Amino acid sequence: MRSIWTGAIGFGLVNIPIKMYSATESSSLNLDMLDKKDHAHIKYQRINENSGKEVPWANIVKGYKVDNEYVVLDEKDFEAASPKKTKTIEISDFVKEEEISSMYYETPYYLEPDKSGTRPYKLLLEALKKTKKVGIAAFVMRNKESLAILRPEGDVIVLNKIRYEQEIRDTDELTLPKNTEVKPAELKMAISLINQLTAKFDV
Repeated sequence: MRSIWTGAIGFGLVNIPIKMYSATESSSLNLDMLDKKDHAHIKYQRINENSGKEVPWANIVKGYKVDNEYVVLDEKDFEAASPKKTKTIEISDFVKEEEISSMYYETPYYLEPDKSGTRPYKLLLEALKKTKKVGIAAFVMRNKESLAILRPEGDVIVLNKIRYEQEIRDTDELTLPKNTEVKPAELKMAISLINQLTAKFDV
């Protein structure tokens, strides 16, 4: 495996040099779009919706729509909005893992200690196991600040990127069966069926 990020885990006065590796890999097929006649690749063009003409990359800008008008942003705007680049996964709190809903979980990464960080890495790993807690942390990767948790998984510390609370949609707009009565006999039958189909998790 090749590391995708190097830095350190930081909390309090502790600094643990680490390397980050992707913990997953895609199993999907990458298919190309081809012309049925001669199997030539289909190319995408950048077309101006008003003129119908192709627009060169040099003439393309990015904008954000506000009240049917676009606010055009340039490189300086993006630089000003970019998070401060750091090489530290900064742990701010430790919490019980069961307090975090699976709705928040995103991408997992393996963290490997650098040679000089082996002992404090192992110490943090064992402390997380013993306390059954996870670290809440923030870090910057590819100019984007992300929220994450650090948790033990066997002999490795796994960093799981998690969503911010505002990214989770509310359920108020869903029509849910709040006032529907469940009969005891029906519930007993459903539980019996679940028990019959219960097995050890295996993917």
